[in-house]
Amino acid sequence: MIIVTGGAGFIGSNLVRMLNQRGETDILVVDDLSDGTRFANLADCDIADYEDKDAFRQYLNSRGLPSSIRAVLHQGACTDTTEWDGRLMLDQNFTVSREWLHACLHRQVPFIYASSAAVYGAGPGFLEQAAHEQPLNVYGYSKLLFDRYVRRLNEPASQVLGLRYFNVYGPREAHKRAMASVVWHFHNQLIADGELRLFEGSDGYADGEQLRDFVYVGDIAAVVMHFLDHPHISGIFNAGTGRAQSFNDIARAVINWHGRGQIRYIPFPEHLRGRYQSYTQADIAALRETGYQADFMTVEAGVTAYLDALGQGTPASA
Repeated sequence: MIIVTGGAGFIGSNLVRMLNQRGETDILVVDDLSDGTRFANLADCDIADYEDKDAFRQYLNSRGLPSSIRAVLHQGACTDTTEWDGRLMLDQNFTVSREWLHACLHRQVPFIYASSAAVYGAGPGFLEQAAHEQPLNVYGYSKLLFDRYVRRLNEPASQVLGLRYFNVYGPREAHKRAMASVVWHFHNQLIADGELRLFEGSDGYADGEQLRDFVYVGDIAAVVMHFLDHPHISGIFNAGTGRAQSFNDIARAVINWHGRGQIRYIPFPEHLRGRYQSYTQADIAALRETGYQADFMTVEAGVTAYLDALGQGTPASA
């Protein structure tokens, strides 16, 4: 059995779906469905079991990982980058991750976990090295703290692998609301108002020209499957396209798909000054060295695939 923590969430449910496509249905999802709308992310998935995250945390800490587990894909986390409750953030993103890590090490079970490009802050470098790691918020720090903990492991006997996700977008993210991708927001703004609202220039970038490494969720799921198939590989790797594109590129792709709409630039929020990544671009050399050679979608291709899925009414896409 494979455990997917956060399996009812955005990336987690896409991993469950891809496991299904590979013929894998012996899956245990561990998550929190206090927000019952998130059931939709799993409605078209085939899983063997579900456990509440708090109940399973107690089980894990008292009895350890069941012997039937083949791998753990740990996606569960507090992902709200505007959350400043440090106790909450460190408990969910550091302490819980540490508990899962040691449970997997004890059973010598592969442990693949979600890190984040937020560990890099404003850059300018995005290489998996300490010199480039300067988070701008407590979310990024919580992810970096766990990465540093993992780095201290002395040649673990089983796979321990972290993936630093860049700006992921795609189906099954609607429940994230404010934290959903700009693609989701632009799509809904255009439907509601006929316009897309982008930030004015910041950090030396012109209006809407801030650059991010936007990566389609299907490509992220494929990277995770690559490492699941290569359990001898451990380490921390960037998971992005290696290609920065602008918010204007995203907006134009959404407008082109709809065949209408216009862009309006709004003042840059004061509360984000000094805490905003105006540029990200994954260095994926280390990822390529592991043998992963698949192409990543451009913004234009990924936005089209995403909006096609929304237009077809796929589960959890509305």
